[in-house]
Amino acid sequence: MKHLFILVIMFSLFNKNQAQTNTVKSIYDIAINGLDGKPINLSDYKGKHILFVNVASECGFTGQYEDLQKLYNTYKNNLMIVGVPCNQFGGQEPGTASDIQTFCQANYGVTFQMTEKIDVKGSNQHPLYHWLTNKDLNGTSSSTVKWNFQKYLVDENGQLVDYFFSVTNPMSGKITRNLNL
Repeated sequence: MKHLFILVIMFSLFNKNQAQTNTVKSIYDIAINGLDGKPINLSDYKGKHILFVNVASECGFTGQYEDLQKLYNTYKNNLMIVGVPCNQFGGQEPGTASDIQTFCQANYGVTFQMTEKIDVKGSNQHPLYHWLTNKDLNGTSSSTVKWNFQKYLVDENGQLVDYFFSVTNPMSGKITRNLNL
């Protein structure tokens, strides 16, 4: 009887997790907060491309903030950039939300959207990155976030277009040609 009870609980938990995963049909359904702690409504960006980038202040790729801001300034009528702080790669984003905000504005004049610090991989992976990295959810491809400044481009209809490793500069034609502008 004890084993039956355990199986029923495990089945219930599995179904609960499946139901939660299945409720996220669109990138626009995912909840995430900004650095200020206020909710970001991703559906506000319907009709625009969205470039999601996991960022870090103490990384060899941190200088890409400059080109991310340049990309945003150039295409902001049709593109939103969402910087997603993450401390999972070499502990290169150790700061608080306030530290991150100050660093980005003081050093790179960042005006694009920045989220709360999250996990982009592993057992505590945020639902945003679960969607971005899972073909069953995004309908395009599965991937693994390899390092800071990996980029995911979503089109104006909320469909994943492609992802780009850290070495791809934000102003690269690999990204800009996908903007259809």
